Amino acid sequence: MPEKLFDLLDKMVIEPDDVNLTFIFNACAQLNNGRAMKIGNKFLHEKLNQIQNNNIILNSATHMLMKFGDIRRAEHIFEMIKKKGIFSYSSMMKGYVENNMPENALDLFERMSLSPNDIIYIIIFNACSKLANERAITIGKNIAYGKVGSIQNAEQIFQSISNPDVIANTTMINAYGLNGTGLEAVQLYRQIPHNLVNDVSHVCVLNTCSHSGLLDHARSVFNEIIVKTEKITALCRFFLFDEAQNVLDDFEKFNSSSLSIYMVMLSGARNNRNSVLSQRLYNQMKSLFSNKKDDFIAASILLCNTYSSLGQFEQAAHIRSTRIKEFGKNVKVGLTWTEANGELV
Repeated sequence: MPEKLFDLLDKMVIEPDDVNLTFIFNACAQLNNGRAMKIGNKFLHEKLNQIQNNNIILNSATHMLMKFGDIRRAEHIFEMIKKKGIFSYSSMMKGYVENNMPENALDLFERMSLSPNDIIYIIIFNACSKLANERAITIGKNIAYGKVGSIQNAEQIFQSISNPDVIANTTMINAYGLNGTGLEAVQLYRQIPHNLVNDVSHVCVLNTCSHSGLLDHARSVFNEIIVKTEKITALCRFFLFDEAQNVLDDFEKFNSSSLSIYMVMLSGARNNRNSVLSQRLYNQMKSLFSNKKDDFIAASILLCNTYSSLGQFEQAAHIRSTRIKEFGKNVKVGLTWTEANGELV
């Protein structure tokens, strides 16, 4: 059909009107070959002044340019649209995703002043799946149980995804957990293909079981976890430190001691306000990892916070002063920066 439309254009004597331009741009986007690009760019160049107040045609032009991969011009046309609607935003977001620019899609989603619809949510889910970073997971969670407003709507969006990935599945498990429907979370977890289950999936379903009081299901999932480090992490989240220590002892029979595992246990002990365990773990770490200066700074802060949470301020002050003696006063514990217009500020 698009080819036939182009053939008719070659025979037209009169100039196409606004309605025809919409059909032309949509046909060019659908065909998306050399001929379509030539025709679409020609009419856009010739008619830009004529259509700059016509949001419908500008939306079609934006969609076409995104299909062509002409991101810069698509963004320029998008900014010309005075009353941006859902279709305006969805075309741009989908275009960003299709052109492997998911971060841009998330940026636009967060700037959008309109209430998103299901189409927008699906596009953003796809953007999140391509990124699979902390920002994507956070936005995915917000879609599932924040902005959607109900678990039923979240389910509809999730079910509309033909091949849900790790982020989509994990987000839905979290949504069930926060809405008090832990059994549904476990059922979904059981349905996920093994190649899409990772440590994040394990932690999410175990947390959901914990919130919903599903101890038997939690133990069933836990027993299926093969990797020792994941088991220790999960046990510490449940404050089952004796069992975590047993798993750690078993792990260290055949593997080198892992600083990250000790940090997980120390963090769990801090969350449980267990100063005895925190001190013991810290002493073990000093013995096992004496050359890890930066990590000991973080570990000593956790230990100090544990004592502070119990009101043992003298002990906390002693640990703090000891840290200063061992590592110096000007300890750089973190560094962040922001990029603006290509410059670090």
